[in-house]
Order: sequence, then C-alpha cells, then structure tokens
Amino acid sequence: MRAIQLQEFGGPELLQLVELPAPAPGDGEVLIEVSRAGLNFADTHQRTNSYLAKAEVPLVPGVEVAGTRTDTGERVVAICGNGGYAEYATAPAALTFPIPDGIDDGTALALLIQGLTAWHLYKTCARVQPGESVVVHSAAGGVGSLAVQLGRPLGAGRVIASASTEEKRALALELGADVAIDGAAEGLTERLIEANEGRPVDAVFEMAGGAVFDASFDALAHFGRIVAYGIATREQNEIRTGKLMKTSRTVAGFWFTHCLGRPEMVDAALADLYARAARGELRAVVGATYPLADAAQAQIDLAERRTTGKLLLDPRA
Repeated sequence: MRAIQLQEFGGPELLQLVELPAPAPGDGEVLIEVSRAGLNFADTHQRTNSYLAKAEVPLVPGVEVAGTRTDTGERVVAICGNGGYAEYATAPAALTFPIPDGIDDGTALALLIQGLTAWHLYKTCARVQPGESVVVHSAAGGVGSLAVQLGRPLGAGRVIASASTEEKRALALELGADVAIDGAAEGLTERLIEANEGRPVDAVFEMAGGAVFDASFDALAHFGRIVAYGIATREQNEIRTGKLMKTSRTVAGFWFTHCLGRPEMVDAALADLYARAARGELRAVVGATYPLADAAQAQIDLAERRTTGKLLLDPRA
C-alpha cells in the first residue's frame, strides 16, 4: 500500500511517500480501507517529536481516518493513533464509529476530534453558563469554526471570534460570531474587552500560547476561565498562584487523548454533533483535500495558517 512515512524526526521534507505492507489488525482492532485521512495541528508537533505524547520512528503519521471496514463494508470514522496517512489503517474497534447516512467523510472527520474538542471546551472545561461571553481564537480553523457555531446552542450570550485575516473573520461572522477581531497579540486585551461591549470576558478558548495566551488571560473577568487546548506557537506560559487568587480566574487545560477510553465523554457528544449536522444546524468547514503525496505541503500550509477548516488527505489521489 502507499503510505507516508517518517524515518527520522524533523522538517516536513522528511514525510516520504513509500510502499509498505498493509497493516494486520490485532485483537480488538479493525482494518479500514482509508478514503480520507484527517490532518491535525498535533501532526506537525509529532513530526518533530515535540508533542505531548512522544513518538518513535519509523512512523506513519495520522491519528484519524474515514473509510470502510474491510470486515463489514460499513462506512466508519476512527481514531487510529498512528498510521492514518496510508491506504489502509488499523484502529481499535472501540474507537471506530459508524458514519450516519447523509454525512460525508470530511464532515465525519471534522466532527470527530475537532468537533468533540469544541463540545468539551464548552461543556467540560469552561462550563459556559447561559448568557456568558465566549472568545474563540483561530475561529476559522477546525476547532474554532465549530466552536463559533456551538456557542449559542450551548448557552453563550455573546461569541467573540478572532482570526488572522479579513477573509477568516468574515467566515467567523458567517458562522454566527457576534463580532470578529484581529487575533494578533499586540493590543489583544483591549480589543477583546471592546468586542465585549466594554466588559471583561467570561471564557476564552486558546490554542496558540505565548503572548496571545497572556493577553487573553488579562481580558478575563473575575471568575472567568481560559482553556488551553493547543500550543501552536510552541511558547508555553506560566501563571503564578498569587495572580490567580488576586483575579479569581481559572486556567484549564484540555487534551483530547484523555477522552479516549471514556465512552461517556465520546459517544453521546459525537451523536449530538452528528444530529446537529444532519439537521443543518452545524456546518463542518472542510478545507483543502491534498493528495497523499502532498502531505508535507499540507502540514506546511497548516503550520503557516494558510488554511481554513478541516484539512484532509486523499490516499487514492
């Protein structure tokens, strides 16, 4: 089968198209003929072995796929952990989910990791209360574009989006944000408060780290919450306990991996997301689909924030 493999950690040029034997499913696993593989920002960290979970080479990247179970012929989406950038992948049966009729592969992948992340940012981490203001950074991205749309249904009173370009801010407004602002760190605190009609904000979903995190933290109201679910800048932050007490603010972290093995955190939430999509209430923004051989370019475009929505690889192209 055709696959993308890393023989050593480093730059995107190390993502090489190779021929490998198709993997054999182990106990409790299924074999999937992959129609689409999802790209995630974490893939760019894994390529340099700078992700939270350390990897070993040789490695076929790709944590999620959509395709067909070879044993049943059923259309499924699955979290495979590794091996998704290929024509075939194995995945635990417990992390393989049927794709409902009327849902395409791109939508199914967008609602899996990104959709569940957005859902848990509201419900599990920030625990947004009715009428509260919510800031969604990177609002045109895979998680952000869904978090913007989930704001009102999950109780937010005002959804403030940030994005890096006018085009992306226009998309955020189209998806339901009340206001969309420039997400650059300089002056961000003041822009966030102004966007919230002069008041500090209640909740922030943040995935950049560094100066953006600090500026967002400073825009929080008393008892406000900021949830870190990514470190795209690779710049980590430190918060002193005295500052937390002085401001009565909360800092939370979210890593989707901790939902795995907890069906109560996945099954009902995913069913809710699929139902909203089927009713036309939730639109998965599916961005570019790259041929498998262009995996390196896909990761470059993702890391340099040239993209919108969910990015896919087509192993058949």
